[in-house]
This record gives sequence, C-alpha cells and structure tokens, in this order.
Amino acid sequence: MDFTNKGWQRVLGIFIPYLLIVSIFQLSGLLFLSLLDNSITLHNFNLSNYQELILVLFNTFGVFYVVYLFIKHIDKEKIINVGFHINNRFKDVLFGIMIGLFIISCGVIILSQRGEIIFYQNNFNIKDTLISVSLFLLVALSEEVLFRGYILKNLMISFNKYIALIVSSLLFALAHSANPNMSLFSYFDLFLAGIFLGISYIFTKNLWFPIALHFSWNLFQTFFGFNVSGQDFYSIIEFKIPKNNLLNGGNFGFEGSILSIVFQIIFIVIIWSYYRKQEKINSII
Repeated sequence: MDFTNKGWQRVLGIFIPYLLIVSIFQLSGLLFLSLLDNSITLHNFNLSNYQELILVLFNTFGVFYVVYLFIKHIDKEKIINVGFHINNRFKDVLFGIMIGLFIISCGVIILSQRGEIIFYQNNFNIKDTLISVSLFLLVALSEEVLFRGYILKNLMISFNKYIALIVSSLLFALAHSANPNMSLFSYFDLFLAGIFLGISYIFTKNLWFPIALHFSWNLFQTFFGFNVSGQDFYSIIEFKIPKNNLLNGGNFGFEGSILSIVFQIIFIVIIWSYYRKQEKINSII
C-alpha cells in the first residue's frame, strides 16, 4: 500500500502496532516492578508514586518507539519533524506553563470562594513532588508526540487543518475511555482539551507549546488537589468536595467541571486569533 500522500492511512496504520508495542512495553514495566516487589502481580497491583513513574516511563518508551518506527519507515522523515525544532521556542514553553498555571489557579480560587472545595491540609514532600513533575512531563511528551506530532500532523496531509484537529481531538478523548469516573461530560471536556492542545500545532507544526501546556495543566491540577482525568495522584494541597457536581468536577477532577470548559473555550479563541493574525501579517509581508 502506498502511504506517500495518505496521512489518514498512516493514522489507521499505526493503530494496531501502537496497541501491540505499547502493551508489550507496559507489560515489561509491570514485570520489572514485580521483580522489585513480589506483591505486584499482573492481576493485583497497587503502585506507589515511584512505581507509577516507572510504569509511565516504560509506556513513554513504547510510544516513542512506535512513532519512531512509523516516522522513519512509513513517513520517511526524521523524528524531529513531528515538532521538536527548538529555534525561538523558549517563549512557547514559558507561555504553555503559565497558561496552565493560570487556569488551574483561577479554578481553585473560584471554587474555594463558592465553597465547592474546602481545603484541609498541606502535604508537601520533595520526593513525591519531583516524582510528579517527572511523571507528568513523560505523560505530556508521550501523548503530544502521538496525538499532535503524529496523528494530527498526518491528518493535516489529508484534510483541512480544522477537520484534522477535530478528528485528532476525538481520538484523544476516546483514548481516555479506560480512565475511572468517565462520563459524557468528561468526554466532551477531553475533546475540547484536544482542541486546546492542538490549536497552535495546526499553525506552527511545533510541539513545545502543547507539551508545556499539557504538562502544566496536569501538574497543577494534582498539586492543587484535583484528580487528573479521573485518576488520583499525589497532591501538595488537599481539599474536600462537599458535593460532587459539574461546577467542581467531582471525582473526575477539574477536567470534569464547567469552569474547565469555559476557560478552554476562551483560550482556544485567544490562541486561534493570535495565529490567524500572524498568518495575515505573514501573507502581507
């Protein structure tokens, strides 16, 4: 089959190899952990933060390996072309981190003022903090390389960039189906997150902004006490939720809240407007 100008075919083609290869890496990670701790089995395991980091590391190796294989042998490009060019990209990283911190901080302030969350203790631990930083950096790298760097990039070859963004965002949301506490609302929120993370990529084809934003979005959610996409991680600040609802996100976390939807839509419009303006300026020049 000729994949030369058929980006959508490459996206379909990577699906089964991705499942097989990443599953092998994840299984290898679990086996490695079971050698370190015999209480961990394939059918019964409760992982510590450090063990979770090791498993995520194996998963990241798997994602990078399968994307590398396809980029090299199917796309016939260099891995850097998924969006790793670093020229003048420091501000992208900085803005990505700042936007994530700003949104989550605003969410915390609004929810606490309304009594939707009630703080009850601080739980700072330098080891767990560093583990969380490392874990969410790996998550951001692996998911952005796959969903924006490979899937969105290839869909843009076959479709209008906005259609490609919508399709890749749907796949991004569906990829979280196994997460706990999923609902139709959280699927919609994750779909918007895919748009939010990918809107700059359709103009720049560079990953540093979405990687930084993804990292910051997840990290500050967990630091400030929220679950992340339905999963409970170490938190520096811990709070109680008097009653789960769509304003506070309940057990799914901030990504299950109306506030998350509102902030994402606002920043999607801001980012889109910025790059559309840059496009117009460049076309004049």
